[in-house]
Amino acid sequence: MLELPSTVTRSSDTLESLTICNRHARARIFLQGAHVLSFRPVGEGEVLWSSVRSQFSPGKPIRGGIPICFPWFGAGSSPAHPAHGFARTTSFECVRAEDSADGATHLRFRLVDSEATRALWPHPFAASVDITVGATLVIAFTIANTGDAPFSFEEALHTYFDVADARRVSVAGLEDAPFLDKVAGGATPTSAPGPIRFEAETDRVYNATTASTRIDDPDLVRSIVIEKEASNSTVVWNPWVAKAARMPDFGDDEWPGMVCVESANAGADRLTLQPGESHKLVLRVGVRR
Repeated sequence: MLELPSTVTRSSDTLESLTICNRHARARIFLQGAHVLSFRPVGEGEVLWSSVRSQFSPGKPIRGGIPICFPWFGAGSSPAHPAHGFARTTSFECVRAEDSADGATHLRFRLVDSEATRALWPHPFAASVDITVGATLVIAFTIANTGDAPFSFEEALHTYFDVADARRVSVAGLEDAPFLDKVAGGATPTSAPGPIRFEAETDRVYNATTASTRIDDPDLVRSIVIEKEASNSTVVWNPWVAKAARMPDFGDDEWPGMVCVESANAGADRLTLQPGESHKLVLRVGVRR
């Protein structure tokens, strides 16, 4: 078993997890999905939202935090294909855990193809998730094609952010950018001036954008800064009243407490890797007062 530094403790409940507590922040990561559930910098409140109804059961997705979507985003091609792919419900192996001289904690999780994954998506691959827990949370998600034929895939770091009231926050950085409005059917790109505000169910896919974004929360008197690399899609989502009520792992009255701003390569931005090639998507999350 991997030896852990003193800043990392292991918990083996229904799902195995690691809790990181260093001089910069506290975080919790589940091995199922290499799933960051919580990130709280020193002196700050929780940055990531999670539902009180989330199912912490093997093979069940965790509602909240940062699920990893791979190798597809959204519904699969058949009812047998789980929504958002199999990565978020598959256990990763933790192969690295160490502290750096600046007090941050670095972890690496690894997943390779298996008979179970090939039954859903018939391609050899190796995935790694490098997570740095410091004053800023950094996640690097790398996919390598280990087979002898090209494959295409979608990916997303489906991040749920904790806010005081979604009706009062705004998301800056995507002003006037074209997006597909999935609530309206998503057939034709549209755009909207100014920061994004939430006044109803929102499900937008912004393609061909590498822009950084910022969630401004006047009630918590903070901004959450979201920077990304090698991500050409950004998804912005809040289920609002009716959709939240239809989701069994989402409390009916929880929707005002979260917004999703997801760093992705999805839809028109899906990727293709040749044999031996790899791709790394990087997400950085920090808090600014």
